[in-house]
Amino acid sequence: MEHHIWAHSAESGHRPGTSLVGFAVEAAFSGEGEIGTIGEHSEDVGRSYIVVDTGHWIFTKHALLPAGVITRVDADERIVYVDCTKQQIKEAPPYGPPGEDPFAMEQFSRHYGTPHS
Repeated sequence: MEHHIWAHSAESGHRPGTSLVGFAVEAAFSGEGEIGTIGEHSEDVGRSYIVVDTGHWIFTKHALLPAGVITRVDADERIVYVDCTKQQIKEAPPYGPPGEDPFAMEQFSRHYGTPHS
């Protein structure tokens, strides 16, 4: 079964209707640790994403990640694990809310590609 980059994976443990705002974000496989904190979360069908406040380690301070890069949600610890590295996030297209730029979703899809899950 193919996983859509703009949808939460059933295996991630995310429960629809549960806000992820305020959860910490960590790199699941790279061992790089904390990436930031979720400041915005959308569950729009075909356009689900999180916006991560990355703090000081990245110049833009906010990064949009498609929901498909989420590998696991630990609701008890309030941590979301993602299948991408800090470098990949740093090199992502500039953050802008989806809908402002009609090509933004396509750019993010190409950048993050198909997740490993």
